[in-house]
Amino acid sequence: MASPEEMYQCQVTNCGCIYNPDRGDKRGKIPAGTAFQDLPETWKCPVCGAGPKSFRPLAGPGSAAEEAP
Repeated sequence: MASPEEMYQCQVTNCGCIYNPDRGDKRGKIPAGTAFQDLPETWKCPVCGAGPKSFRPLAGPGSAAEEAP
Protein backbone atom coordinates (compact mmCIF):
# COMPACT_ATOMS: atom_id res chain seq x y z
CA MET A 1 0.00 0.00 0.00
CA ALA A 2 1.15 3.51 -0.80
CA SER A 3 2.19 6.09 1.75
CA PRO A 4 -0.31 8.91 2.50
CA GLU A 5 1.59 11.45 0.40
CA GLU A 6 1.25 9.12 -2.62
CA MET A 7 -2.53 8.82 -2.22
CA TYR A 8 -3.37 11.68 -4.57
CA GLN A 9 -6.40 11.74 -6.90
CA CYS A 10 -6.15 11.41 -10.67
CA GLN A 11 -8.49 12.78 -13.32
CA VAL A 12 -9.06 11.35 -16.79
CA THR A 13 -8.64 13.81 -19.64
CA ASN A 14 -11.53 12.30 -21.68
CA CYS A 15 -14.55 12.67 -19.37
CA GLY A 16 -13.26 14.41 -16.24
CA CYS A 17 -13.84 11.40 -13.96
CA ILE A 18 -11.65 11.49 -10.85
CA TYR A 19 -10.14 8.33 -9.34
CA ASN A 20 -10.09 8.77 -5.56
CA PRO A 21 -7.84 6.23 -3.80
CA ASP A 22 -9.76 6.72 -0.55
CA ARG A 23 -12.84 5.28 -2.29
CA GLY A 24 -11.36 2.87 -4.83
CA ASP A 25 -13.70 1.71 -7.61
CA LYS A 26 -16.56 -0.62 -6.66
CA ARG A 27 -17.49 -1.32 -10.30
CA GLY A 28 -13.91 -2.24 -11.12
CA LYS A 29 -13.52 -4.24 -7.88
CA ILE A 30 -10.71 -1.94 -6.71
CA PRO A 31 -10.72 -1.72 -2.90
CA ALA A 32 -10.59 1.58 -1.03
CA GLY A 33 -7.02 2.55 -0.17
CA THR A 34 -5.58 1.49 -3.55
CA ALA A 35 -3.18 4.13 -4.84
CA PHE A 36 -3.51 5.08 -8.50
CA GLN A 37 -0.08 3.72 -9.36
CA ASP A 38 -1.13 0.35 -7.88
CA LEU A 39 -4.12 -0.04 -10.23
CA PRO A 40 -3.82 -2.96 -12.66
CA GLU A 41 -3.01 -2.06 -16.29
CA THR A 42 -6.36 -3.60 -17.27
CA TRP A 43 -8.38 -1.17 -15.09
CA LYS A 44 -10.64 1.21 -17.04
CA CYS A 45 -12.46 4.43 -16.16
CA PRO A 46 -15.96 3.49 -15.02
CA VAL A 47 -17.44 6.39 -17.03
CA CYS A 48 -15.65 6.47 -20.40
CA GLY A 49 -13.54 3.29 -20.42
CA ALA A 50 -10.18 5.08 -20.68
CA GLY A 51 -7.13 3.28 -19.34
CA PRO A 52 -4.81 4.50 -16.57
CA LYS A 53 -2.49 6.23 -19.08
CA SER A 54 -5.27 8.74 -19.88
CA PHE A 55 -5.34 10.00 -16.27
CA ARG A 56 -3.38 12.95 -14.88
CA PRO A 57 -2.62 13.45 -11.19
CA LEU A 58 -4.36 16.34 -9.43
CA ALA A 59 -1.41 16.54 -7.00
CA GLY A 60 1.96 14.89 -6.62
CA PRO A 61 4.43 13.88 -9.35
CA GLY A 62 3.41 14.92 -12.85
CA SER A 63 0.51 17.12 -11.76
CA ALA A 64 -0.25 20.54 -13.17
CA ALA A 65 0.14 21.98 -9.66
CA GLU A 66 3.70 20.69 -9.39
CA GLU A 67 4.64 21.92 -12.88
CA ALA A 68 3.42 25.48 -12.22
CA PRO A 69 6.18 28.09 -11.79
